[in-house]
Amino acid sequence: MSQNLATVSQRALLPERIASLINALSSGVYEREHTIKMCLLAALAGESIFLLGPPGIAKSYIAKRLIEAFDNSQFFEYLMTRFSTPEEVFGPLSIQALKDEGKYVRLTDGYLPNADVVFLDEIWKAGPAILNTLLTVVNERTFKNGEHVYPVPMRLLVTASNELPEPDSGLDALYDRMLLRVFVNRIQEKKNFKLMLTEPSQDEATVADKLKISHQEYQHWQTIIPTLDLPDAIFEKLYTLKQRVENAGSEQSQFDPSELYVSDRRWKKAVRLLKAAAFFNGRDEVAPLDLLLLEDCLWHSPESRDVVQTVMQAFAKEVLFDQQEVLALLDDVKVALEEIEQDTAEALTYRQDAATAGLTRKAAIDVSQSPRFTVNQSRDLVRFVLLRANPSVSEQEKGDSRWVYLDAADIEKKLKTGSTDLYGYVNKNNHLCRLTLEWDAQHALVIKDIANRPVPMALVGVNDPSESQLADWKQQTDHALEQLQHAQFLIRRARSQLNAGLPHLFAQPDLLEIASASLVDVEHEVKTQIDNLERQVNRLARLDEFFSGASHAEC
Repeated sequence: MSQNLATVSQRALLPERIASLINALSSGVYEREHTIKMCLLAALAGESIFLLGPPGIAKSYIAKRLIEAFDNSQFFEYLMTRFSTPEEVFGPLSIQALKDEGKYVRLTDGYLPNADVVFLDEIWKAGPAILNTLLTVVNERTFKNGEHVYPVPMRLLVTASNELPEPDSGLDALYDRMLLRVFVNRIQEKKNFKLMLTEPSQDEATVADKLKISHQEYQHWQTIIPTLDLPDAIFEKLYTLKQRVENAGSEQSQFDPSELYVSDRRWKKAVRLLKAAAFFNGRDEVAPLDLLLLEDCLWHSPESRDVVQTVMQAFAKEVLFDQQEVLALLDDVKVALEEIEQDTAEALTYRQDAATAGLTRKAAIDVSQSPRFTVNQSRDLVRFVLLRANPSVSEQEKGDSRWVYLDAADIEKKLKTGSTDLYGYVNKNNHLCRLTLEWDAQHALVIKDIANRPVPMALVGVNDPSESQLADWKQQTDHALEQLQHAQFLIRRARSQLNAGLPHLFAQPDLLEIASASLVDVEHEVKTQIDNLERQVNRLARLDEFFSGASHAEC
């Protein structure tokens, strides 16, 4: 029991420990923190990393620092040339073994097969003999020495170059196994450039013993990482990203689309990397923010890197937290409500008889069948229901106007053709407002709102909806309300996921900022739209009340 509690406690403290380790490894190194983070993550996930960049920008310096992350570990580095031999990388042949036993056995102490962290500079200059053996080491983490195959303790392979492998050079298989690819540039910020010039160099990082990773810990973590969950929702986002990268490759004309080809093997290794990131961030499953790490896994060249960065930025803005889905859902609700309003307007709007329209000798409107209402001592009023949401039909009354009361005799007398100003009451207010009514081109009765937009009107007692119509519209508005509630749920879940995922130990700060800012924008849009749409939904849902003769017979 106490052992389980200790394990839980260690897991809870692991993110803080890894964060402290990153800080220690990054101390005294300027504008290289992301590179160090990616190197450490590659080591923790048991993957390899390729650093692309010009000479003299501390690529080997970074790799050397990573050895300090591990307790009792060995470091091996080598600068490849066209003339490099396997003996210089994997160890010289044992003359004694050859003489005594007639066997080719290498003396591997101090060479790559016995190293925990390996740095190979100018990797693509190596010859086939080295690269073929290296491919086996990377694939299987084993090294064949004579008749025996030995496990290789290598936790991290860092390769570097200022160029990419030549096409058709036979190096694609090895390059494909460099899961993480990081572009390392010269120092850009002025203050950092000055510090680099003036501050004493720190050849090695100072890492406290309590932060260093032991062999037992490392091996234990490697057994846990594959067991972490990749939720279906995260897989769907990952698959969307895959499709976007592939589509971007087919849409680009300036370079070969194959530069954005990502093998199935790389995707599988990338998922393990995501699980490692989740584990060291203190989670039991991959979360949305972990997907941002794929930016450093999907490019092959500087040109394709630019495309991947663009795709990732759009992905962070639109997909990572379902932003696009939420906005599309709101658009669907808006369209649905507009269609319901259009249906109600077509079904209920008071219209002139086409045969008598425009004839001034007869009343343009017949209110004889409409019930009468009394408002503020004014009697013989008829009520018109407004069939579309509006900001108000009177400057004196702010807010959505749902119905108006007009004098029956006045409207029959004055409402002939063209635009007519009448006085009436709006909603439940008991003071007179000047209102503008007219017949539109389709002979429908409309009232102008304060933005001078026509709002169709229905005459209570004449254009009342049937029960089947009300039931149908209510079903549609209920569905629209459910969609709004789902949009609210998605945005609350996204905010919860973002908060739970921060701080993230490995993700690029720029992408985190893009994702966070996008979510804030969508949250604001959702709040604004939902406030408007909920009013519209409620308006349509209460349509039967607006036509009820008892709802406001007197005030």
